[in-house]
Amino acid sequence: MTILQSAPGVRRAEGVRGANRWSILVLLCLSLLLITVDATVLHIAVPALTAALEPSSVELLWIIDAYSLVVAPLLIMFGTLGDRYGRKRLVLWGFVVFGLASAGAAFAPTPLTLILARGLLGVGGAMIMPATLSIIRQVFTDRRERAIALGVWSAVAAAGAAVGPLVGGLLVEHLWWGAVFLINVPILLGLLPAARRLLPESRQGTSRPWDGTSAVLSVLGILAVVFGLKEAGAGHPAALLVLLVGAGLLCWFVRRQRRLPHPLLDVGLFKDRAFATGVAGVLFGVFSLVGLQLMLAQYLQLVLGDSPLGAALRMLPLVLSAIAGGLAAASVLRRIGMRATMSGGLALVAVSLTPPLAWGVEPHSFMLAICFVGIGFGLQVALLAASDTIMSAAPESRAGGAAAIEETAYELGAGLGVAVLGTITAVVYAPGVPSVSGVPAQGMEQARQSMAGAAHVARQTGGEAGAALLEAARWAFVHALHTTIVVSVVLLAATAAAVAVLIRRD
Repeated sequence: MTILQSAPGVRRAEGVRGANRWSILVLLCLSLLLITVDATVLHIAVPALTAALEPSSVELLWIIDAYSLVVAPLLIMFGTLGDRYGRKRLVLWGFVVFGLASAGAAFAPTPLTLILARGLLGVGGAMIMPATLSIIRQVFTDRRERAIALGVWSAVAAAGAAVGPLVGGLLVEHLWWGAVFLINVPILLGLLPAARRLLPESRQGTSRPWDGTSAVLSVLGILAVVFGLKEAGAGHPAALLVLLVGAGLLCWFVRRQRRLPHPLLDVGLFKDRAFATGVAGVLFGVFSLVGLQLMLAQYLQLVLGDSPLGAALRMLPLVLSAIAGGLAAASVLRRIGMRATMSGGLALVAVSLTPPLAWGVEPHSFMLAICFVGIGFGLQVALLAASDTIMSAAPESRAGGAAAIEETAYELGAGLGVAVLGTITAVVYAPGVPSVSGVPAQGMEQARQSMAGAAHVARQTGGEAGAALLEAARWAFVHALHTTIVVSVVLLAATAAAVAVLIRRD
């Protein structure tokens, strides 16, 4: 929590505490909702976006993934910069960057332009997100009120990613794919003056040095690793080299953090077994959810034929169960403890993912809804237990570093989930699409890039050839989806087992 250095600062904090603290909470939660929704809002828009811009499979993954992969390594950097130069200033500039990037993304004419705009959105999101949590801790000085405020903040952060596909479905159904970005602009135009008026000035004024080299190493390392993974899936010969360079940069980053007296990332916390296990629970839980959410959104639209709004509504049980899990998690945690809650939640997600392994291109509406309920509830309960484990394992003097690592694990899990599971899907899908008589070679090449590309080529081709191509692509995508589900189930089951073994019984 911020320590106010001067008497005017104390009076300002008291004024906030007495009058505007709940208005500030609403403002910060709206800001956070924009950031978290943007991580998944494109999932439903993939078919419409593919038809408009015709990206390759790798470009499509970067369009979806650039946001989370830029946010993750920048969270800690902007958190420390906010402490040094003022959190209010950082939030206001974050609004400006996020608004400009949203407008650029909405009218992007090419895949590369959209990838760059999504990366800039990530920069804006990383400027806003850590400051919102720090300001809440500053404004709510009463411990009971602060617990309520942090609970609301956590619920908004968790629900945003689940709500994203629903928002995307509504906008794509009635407007066009760019509306999923353009809607941010009027909201931010309203938030900006409110933030200037309501947010308190807050600056820690610390003399602690800020290590720019560490920030550069973390950003370049993560982006290089993900670039290598995606290009390896596309068969690029230089992919392995880029992957090794990225891994080397991250190793350099970790070694540098261990030597610095004031590291950017407190890697020493990972020596605690419970802390490391909690971070792994967050990372792999979000990895599986966000990565599979993208594939399931395409499955509903391109395999089962749902409209964007229909697919979003069919995913509504996931949203509602995630909210219910967030509300019930504290009670479950008290009754059965951290170890059983986290391990049981992850195991429930793994079990809920197994029924689709027996499905083909036919709809299973009721069972799919049941699966979504298990996934949403189990993951939300597991994430709360993981968060509690992380913060309980860290000493109070290092709570800020622990919170920064948790936020980074969340965003990194989302980015890596799309990168890794999306690459696996592309690798398995492409060879599964056979050549179809009547479809030109260029069309077949585009159809093998992605299921959305195949649907686009099938519509252009029409007739029996188009129908045959679409049917072949649907079965190839289902096979690829089964592969990614198996990977996720194995990963979740292994993490649940590790939690049961490594975390002490409460």
